[in-house]
Amino acid sequence: MSMQRTWSILAAGFLAVGCAAAGKPEPQHGGDEQAPPATEEPNAFPGQDAPAAEAAPRAPESSNYDFRDEAGSEEAPSRAPAAGPPAPEARNEAGSADLRRYEESSHASRGAAPAKKSARPLDFEPERPGLGTTWGETRTSRVSNAPFERSSQNPFSLTSIHYNDSSGVAAMLHGASPVAYRTDAATVVSNGAVTVRLVDANGSPLPTFTTASGPLVQGDVGQRYQIELVNETSSRFEAVVTVDGLDVIDGRPGAFGKRGYLLQPFATLDIDGFRQNMEEVAAFRFGSVRGSYAAQKGNDRNVGVVGVALFAERGASGPWSERELRRRESAEPFPGRFAAPPIAR
Repeated sequence: MSMQRTWSILAAGFLAVGCAAAGKPEPQHGGDEQAPPATEEPNAFPGQDAPAAEAAPRAPESSNYDFRDEAGSEEAPSRAPAAGPPAPEARNEAGSADLRRYEESSHASRGAAPAKKSARPLDFEPERPGLGTTWGETRTSRVSNAPFERSSQNPFSLTSIHYNDSSGVAAMLHGASPVAYRTDAATVVSNGAVTVRLVDANGSPLPTFTTASGPLVQGDVGQRYQIELVNETSSRFEAVVTVDGLDVIDGRPGAFGKRGYLLQPFATLDIDGFRQNMEEVAAFRFGSVRGSYAAQKGNDRNVGVVGVALFAERGASGPWSERELRRRESAEPFPGRFAAPPIAR
């Protein structure tokens, strides 16, 4: 499918536009499942209830930076770029000083009574099954900044897409046949204003199933994937996106107060990795939960979910809410069928 690429843009504070492609066929995906209790569900935006100090500050509306991705995909970060997987602690060159401290500590503790051994064996948490998203290879993906003022600090649409391997999908379907839940429909938000789906490295939709808790996508270990958003309207939107509960731009817990990628009118945005800087991302690749970027950062609680929060632009028309659509549809051309008595004086 042919696609016309455009410049990527990063809005007010750090937004971004992904590969814009006018006229691209509408993607397909959907979802619906009997999920475990709500307390067991991964949270796509775990930092939403965090103190306000963690929210990204609003960037000056005049900040503009233009870049271009070699592959044509355009994105833009919102806060600080995501940090890479934790590196081994650097060795202290002052080895003698460390040694002295260790010796002093050892001497001081020799007179202490030996610690009492616990009668209970240590509890080791078993490795979690299923897929997580790892910090993949570095890919070129240049971004730019552009001003964008939200009409509200709350998103008009919040979408969650869960993912797992084949055995995990079967388990999450609670024994039902995956064939019966397979769907080609994309995740459609706000009456078709935007569609969201997970695609493979070639842009083909990954197998998707309808579940009670939303779309459930099947992947394989080592497979690279992208998050595709398609804007079907003439308005611009800001998309704050998370993977495994981590913001794809700064690698910290996702929250609505952060800035995101700019989705241009009638355009397609492909987000294909955690942002390392203004020119590179670390590709999204499925892997084990233990090997996931979230686990390496110390918390694998929200592994297995992709979140997309969409914000409208101040002053722009739409997107249309269900309530407003019902009011429009029920509007009467002749609401006063009979004459009303005059007002008493």
